[in-house]
Parts: sequence; C-alpha cells; structure tokens
Amino acid sequence: MRVLVTGAKGQLGSDLLCELSNRNIDAVGIDIDDLDITDSEATKEVIEKINGEKKLDAIIHCAAYTAVDAAEDNEALVTKINAEGTKNIAKVAKELDLSMMYISTDYVFDGDGERLWEPDDKRAPLNIYGMAKYKGELYVEELLEKYFIVRISWVFGLHGNNFIKTMLRLGKERGAVSVVNDQIGSPTYTPDLSRLLVDMILTDKYGRYHATNEGLCSWYEFACEIFKQANLDVAVTPVNSDAFPVKAKRPHNSRMDKSKLTKNGFELLPSWQDALKRYLSELENG
Repeated sequence: MRVLVTGAKGQLGSDLLCELSNRNIDAVGIDIDDLDITDSEATKEVIEKINGEKKLDAIIHCAAYTAVDAAEDNEALVTKINAEGTKNIAKVAKELDLSMMYISTDYVFDGDGERLWEPDDKRAPLNIYGMAKYKGELYVEELLEKYFIVRISWVFGLHGNNFIKTMLRLGKERGAVSVVNDQIGSPTYTPDLSRLLVDMILTDKYGRYHATNEGLCSWYEFACEIFKQANLDVAVTPVNSDAFPVKAKRPHNSRMDKSKLTKNGFELLPSWQDALKRYLSELENG
C-alpha cells in the first residue's frame, strides 16, 4: 500500500503521515510548497511523477483553505482551492485508478435543528467555506467511484492553532472567558481521527461518512472541561452567538451521526473528554 497525503504539514496531514509511518505503510506527503492544487496541469504532473517512482494506491486529500471568516471576503480563492483544487486531485485519481479520501466538514449542512446529521442528508451550506467544501464533495462524487468523503468537526491537534490552545492562553491571561453555549457538536482529536482514516483507506467500503470523537457538547461545555482537566481556575460565562459577531455564519447544530462507521466494521473514536486528557498530557510533555 502506498498513500499520497495532501496538506501534509497541516494539523491533520502531519498526524496522518505519522500514523501511516507507524503502521509501516509507504506514504508521501505534499504541501503547498510542493504543489499548487489549483493548477490542473501541475497537479497531474506532480502526482504522476510520484506514482511513476512507485505505484500509488490512494490519495488522502487534506489540503484546504480553512480560514472560515476570511473566506467570506475571498470567495473566488476559497472556491479555487477547496472546489477546483479537489476536482484536479480527483481527476488524477480517476486517471491513475486510485481511491481517494476527501476530508470535508459539518459546514456542508445548514446547521439547523437538533437531530444528528446523517451522511446522506441534504447539503445546504451556510457560508462561503462550507459552499466551497460542498462543491468539492460534488466533484469527487461526479468523477470517482472509489471515494471516501469524511466529514469532521471541531478539530484539535498538536500542530497549528485550535480552540483548546486559545482557551488555555486566554484563561491564563485573563482568568475569565465568555464562550458560546448555543452551538453543539463533537470535538475531534487528529491522532484518533488519523487511526480511523487509515483503517478506512485500507478497505473498499467507500461512501460518505462522519467522523468525530464520541460525545456532544457546546463550546461553553468544552471550555469548562478544558479548564477542569488543566487544573486552571477560570471563570467561564455562557453567552449566545450574538455576543461574538463574526463574518461567517456558524452552524448551531453540528451533531453528526456516525453509525455508518460501526455498520461497516470501523471502530468509533474514544470520547472527546478522553481525547482532551491525552492531548493536554501531550502539550504538557512537549
């Protein structure tokens, strides 16, 4: 098995490469320095060259424009990267007969209601970022038969910035924070997610999936647990989303149904509280 990972220097991509390496799976990681995925000819040339060195079996496509608020002012660029770039990757995957895994987002849904979103539910993105990722999903589905679309949410890992690092910094600086309590979802720890994604790419159980750590919480509840586990005395005040005006509308409901994983024999991820405990330990031990 030989796997190509795009966005290899990112929060998820870097952990994926580690997981593949730990399992003695031959992996190649590329990032923006190696390839501009919006250039269709370059994408074809670079991936064909990698495949020519040694036959590839699959591509895990993590590369994306992920600055959700900035996306509102950069629609053309976001669409070019998240939609057209994904199309370019999918076209090469089709030509080389590779399976492809596209990492997507809960933002492809409108975020209304309280029920769990199922993988095949109607998609209706509520912001520019979500729309671009949705278009990427459509390209993958139109071009390929051997594909996984894996939607994730509330991601955190050792590489890059995330909500936990922000809370720890603000908590230490201010001793008090206000956090929204009307957005519900599931945090996702990248090492846990990486193990699942590798489990999946080794199979032919293609289709749309949702993957997060187990359990639901609001951002407020997440923050409270962060400070509790980190033994920090920080006052946390719950507020509505209106208290923090942002350019991109956020989903209030990011609850996702993951039963398809179990049905197809994949092991669900540990609870988000357990993942947080291990993550804080990793941060502390450097």
